[in-house]
Amino acid sequence: MKQYKLVIFDWDGTVMDSVPKIVNCMHQSALACGVAPPSDEAIKNIIGLSLECAVATLFTEHKTLHSELIAGYKHQYKHLDVTPTPLFADVEQTLAALHAQGTLLAVATGKGRAGLERLLDETKLRKYFVATRSSDDALSKPAPDMLLQLLLELNVSHADALMIGDTKIDMAMAKAANVDRLGVTMGVHNALQLSGFAPIATVDSYQQLHGLLTNAAELVD
Repeated sequence: MKQYKLVIFDWDGTVMDSVPKIVNCMHQSALACGVAPPSDEAIKNIIGLSLECAVATLFTEHKTLHSELIAGYKHQYKHLDVTPTPLFADVEQTLAALHAQGTLLAVATGKGRAGLERLLDETKLRKYFVATRSSDDALSKPAPDMLLQLLLELNVSHADALMIGDTKIDMAMAKAANVDRLGVTMGVHNALQLSGFAPIATVDSYQQLHGLLTNAAELVD
């Protein structure tokens, strides 16, 4: 694998094991609004979209409740739901190694800006990222806008950037931006599901990811 100047990470299901919390919060928001909750699978398949797009996709027959469902989800996530959201094993070690070798690191997430800022501080990972994009800063994935903005801000070419994500939405965004993509299977979609977007690799752990990306740097050296 070649060495990339810029590596961009999705957040939910890629950096943080937050998929179970997202599913539960969406369930509880629906119940609070008197709506039948979507299936776990349906909710997982919208992870990566902005919250507004996610709610619109999941609750097409309840347009008048969209604002209430969005507000309910945010309240559940921040104040009521206690589902743990740990970082995946070896995340910080991998980010630290990439940072130490001079790789630029960024985030492109469907989370809102306030939620992302809070988690960057809570996880103490902010120091590794030179730039971030949230659903408040660009069109929702799978539109390529987040990635195109990051490339422009950091003056990195398409060929020198890599997007890492766990969903088909992440892969579709990277493909639309003409950026190489690498799939991780710890979150929503498996290797077969991600393979339709021609990722350069698919890994099952950060230990594998660390080996791929740091070995590339060693080979260049």
